[in-house]
Amino acid sequence: MHGFLNIDKPAGMTSHDVVARLRRVLGRRRIGHAGTLDPAATGVLVVGIGQATRLIEFVQDATTKRYLAEVRLGVSTTTDDAEGEVIRHVPVPALADEDIAASLAAFRGVLMQGPPMYAALHHEGRRLHELARAGVIVERTPRRVTIERLDLLAYDPPRIMLDIVCSKGTYIRSLARDIGAALECGGHLQALRRTAVGAFTIEAAVPLAQIENPAAAAAWLIEPVQAVADWPLVTLDAALVALVRNGRPVALAAATHDRLRAHAEDGTLVALLQRDGEVWRSLKVLNWSES
Repeated sequence: MHGFLNIDKPAGMTSHDVVARLRRVLGRRRIGHAGTLDPAATGVLVVGIGQATRLIEFVQDATTKRYLAEVRLGVSTTTDDAEGEVIRHVPVPALADEDIAASLAAFRGVLMQGPPMYAALHHEGRRLHELARAGVIVERTPRRVTIERLDLLAYDPPRIMLDIVCSKGTYIRSLARDIGAALECGGHLQALRRTAVGAFTIEAAVPLAQIENPAAAAAWLIEPVQAVADWPLVTLDAALVALVRNGRPVALAAATHDRLRAHAEDGTLVALLQRDGEVWRSLKVLNWSES
């Protein structure tokens, strides 16, 4: 079994919990996920099975994420979400939808974002959340992120509902915190649902509870090529496939891109290629006969 499952992760489970459950249900060890969701968050968690695990990085690194976020104004927490301890209460000023919408403009586009202290990032060999639990607060280097969409869906004081499309590495908790600061009352992320990871959408996701056995998983399995569906395609004849499988560079005169997905004449994805001067070399060679 090779491919992806678009899982609708329930609240209360870590992303690793989801992988562990699927390993038990499917009786397979080679399973991994793309893009961690916090335990309290729900929604799209892309899980790779078999050889598809070798393509997870392309799901995780090269796609945008979409979220439905609920921000609670007036309350700041240690973790910038509802799981943390409350550290400050501030009265929420009288705000119209127009006031909130105007404040959101500053958070669209490319910006430098400070990660939350409770994060899996490393500082001098230790994860930030480990330091935070030990009472150690350190300066966090802001990270470059892109917010493609930040739309106000509803304001029901003191809660804001937002539709967000952003790049990999964006912390929605930090965004909630910073929006609260911009509105001069503080805030935290009350609830989060991921609605898309690239082409993997919540509308096509399957609740984890429905994957009860290998047959159920097979019914929802997505072809591995989905991870690189936006890469230009080149079809190789048998001789070129043999060269690629043996790690040899190949010349493809008609190719003009920097990377390609290479298929055999029967349509099978055999390799991912990258340009190296006048030739193409394999980034990954896929062997679908391996478990």
